[in-house]
Amino acid sequence: MSRPESVDSLDGSLHSRLQDAAALALDHAGRMGACMSEVSVSQGQGLSVNVRNGEVETIEHHRDKSMDITVYFGHRSGNSSSSDLSENAIRESVRSAANIARHTEEDEFNGLADPGLLATDFPDLDLYHPWGISAASAIDIAAGCEAAALAHDARITNTEGAGLTTYEGLSLYANSHGFRGFVQGSRHSSSCVVIAGTGAEMQRDYWYDSRRSADDLMSPESIGRQAVDRTVRRIGARTVATGEYPVVYESTVASSLLSHLVAAISGSGLYRNASFLGGCLGRQVFARGIDIFESPHLARGIGSAGFDAEGVATRSNRIVSDGILDSYVLDSYTARKLGLQTTANAGGVHNLTLAGTAEGGADQIAGLMGRGILVTELIGFGVNTVTGDYSRGAFGYWVEGGQVQYPVQQFTVAGNLKEMFMGIQAVGSDIDPRGNIRTGSVLIENVTIAGD
Repeated sequence: MSRPESVDSLDGSLHSRLQDAAALALDHAGRMGACMSEVSVSQGQGLSVNVRNGEVETIEHHRDKSMDITVYFGHRSGNSSSSDLSENAIRESVRSAANIARHTEEDEFNGLADPGLLATDFPDLDLYHPWGISAASAIDIAAGCEAAALAHDARITNTEGAGLTTYEGLSLYANSHGFRGFVQGSRHSSSCVVIAGTGAEMQRDYWYDSRRSADDLMSPESIGRQAVDRTVRRIGARTVATGEYPVVYESTVASSLLSHLVAAISGSGLYRNASFLGGCLGRQVFARGIDIFESPHLARGIGSAGFDAEGVATRSNRIVSDGILDSYVLDSYTARKLGLQTTANAGGVHNLTLAGTAEGGADQIAGLMGRGILVTELIGFGVNTVTGDYSRGAFGYWVEGGQVQYPVQQFTVAGNLKEMFMGIQAVGSDIDPRGNIRTGSVLIENVTIAGD
């Protein structure tokens, strides 16, 4: 993949400008009587292009900057944000936050993170890889991706286009405890969407890649061909009879199961008694042999971070060990509400990973179930994190004798997440690295399939 002409990277003085803006905000908050305050300041830039049928559909240049300030007057808090980092705008934002705080109810759990938990070591996680690419070169790459797709198989009748996106940014979190932490990062992605067949036999699928460094991206040609292979495999889809079947979630959709777990063990749902996993800390919630953990210090990881959104130092964290729930997902506020300590998850989890238990990808894991359904696409969102009830539309493949036989469509996967988690029998080694939640393909013992 070519790495041609450069646009301006974030210049070296940006660190100083963001630091000055944060210092001004914190100083002004103190002068207005705030006992504590915290501020996040960021600036970034990016480029997105989309090409369809060889023609440019969109070109977008992104340049953004923002500031978010929270002030505390005792246990009352107020928040304000701005996209203007001028001195007057910063002062006005602090003033607005202070006015809000003076009219809010006291909440004894408000406040900054414990100073003793704040990060003091800032490891180099190799997150910043700016891609100096012009719009013309980005268009050429996207067009090459689409062209490779169209040339790969005669059954492709149309495309919804190919795209390329690149972004780089710098952010600073600072608070009145004296914490200052910078994060400089980049993220680049390439994608292609194609259509096979006509009329009632029309099928659509896609592929994409997303990385911190453009050097790690799949080639445009590979992305286009992968999109085609996934699409033509769907031709001739049939319906499936309603019943109870084992199911394999391909790694591309299996991460959604972990996202439901995160929602269920996050502090906001727990302290409101609105989670089906409330009170389950230390209990068996997954099948034996299942391990789930955070790895926040992975080099170039999408979810890597040396500290969370409150400045709390991140660390490797066991969420589930041998099926037992070892940890919730908490920030300082929700931890105080629950009488616990923050897990450094203000802002979300960091490279949450479901460890593999078996070798191979989706087809190999499907071979372990003998007869059932391999799910490759989920449609809609029918998940109740209060009860754990689960119902989502899906597309996939019928498996018989351990082998994929034909595509199936227009069915719903239904069950309860508690039972589904306990029914996990195998996790593949095909971990999808493109997101913050990482897992291989997952085999679940039995779920309800609503079809014909």
